[in-house]
Amino acid sequence: MPAFIAKLSLSKTEAGALTVFMQGPSVLQPYIGYLADRVSLRYLVILAPALTATMMSLLGIAPRYAVLAFLLTVVGLSSAAFHAVVPVIAGRLSGSSLGRGMGFWMVGGELGRTLGPIIIVTAVNFLTLEGTPWLMSGGLLASLLLYLLLKDVPRRPPEPSQGISFRQGLQGMRPLLVPLVGIITARVFMLAALTTYLPIFLTEEGASFWVAGVSLTVLEAAGVVGALTGGSLSDRMGRRLVLLVAMLATPLFMFIFLATSGWIRFPLLLLLGFTSLSVAPVIMALVQESFPENRALANGVYMALAFVIRSGAVIVLGAVGDLFGLRLAFTISAVIPLLGLPLLLMLPGRQPA
Repeated sequence: MPAFIAKLSLSKTEAGALTVFMQGPSVLQPYIGYLADRVSLRYLVILAPALTATMMSLLGIAPRYAVLAFLLTVVGLSSAAFHAVVPVIAGRLSGSSLGRGMGFWMVGGELGRTLGPIIIVTAVNFLTLEGTPWLMSGGLLASLLLYLLLKDVPRRPPEPSQGISFRQGLQGMRPLLVPLVGIITARVFMLAALTTYLPIFLTEEGASFWVAGVSLTVLEAAGVVGALTGGSLSDRMGRRLVLLVAMLATPLFMFIFLATSGWIRFPLLLLLGFTSLSVAPVIMALVQESFPENRALANGVYMALAFVIRSGAVIVLGAVGDLFGLRLAFTISAVIPLLGLPLLLMLPGRQPA
């Protein structure tokens, strides 16, 4: 983000809007999930890493904003297909430990986001922004590995569901969707602030480009542990209790983070990453176990809501940052999760194994 702002003279709102281009195609995830409940979409899974990595690595040589927007839209389509299908595969393999299985799924994503900032700032420092296309090789190798692992997987999903229409599936989800939308909205403002604007916030407060990238890595590294821990704990203690603790602790750590400076912020980033990123596998497990016959559709609806609402939050926080400064935007992001706490009472209770 700071590199694109400097290269193309972007405002914070324009920079934040890049996330919208990447996450906008997520509205297609319910349809992809509905299809995945009926037919095998394994080749979408296999090709997604190669396509995503190729488009992302080309961002460094994009000559103008419109090209960035196009590349990120293609990334969004690839990501939508991947996220609609693969968590369900992981869920089916998890048996009664669905929360733990979703934790492992999130560990993969968080490891990518942990290594990503270090890799990209290193590449920019040594290869310059125009040298980043070399990074596409990682995605190509990942797709090759997935092909070797999945080429003999049966073509049809193991739990086909033929007797329900798309509309009936959405209607069945309605009781869960009401509190879910509120909880997603409450938490994504915090996530948008931390995962999108943290490097910009730190550079504005005097941190170097390298320190800003490392800070994001610290946050995501803690998220790796938080995702696995939160999912596993929710299997034993219940989904609602884990969500309650995380949604109370994260704002507290954010307020302390904003009140401090210097090296002490790194331990706080560990705590913020652990609590804020421990929520996702818990919600994913809750959604899948609530709709066992249409897991891919339910997961697609949840992922689409999460991506779309997060895009809106990024725009709002970017606008607040442009008008009043990112410190106020971060403060607002710490208050909003507290408003979602009453909605936890509307979620289903603990599910039997």
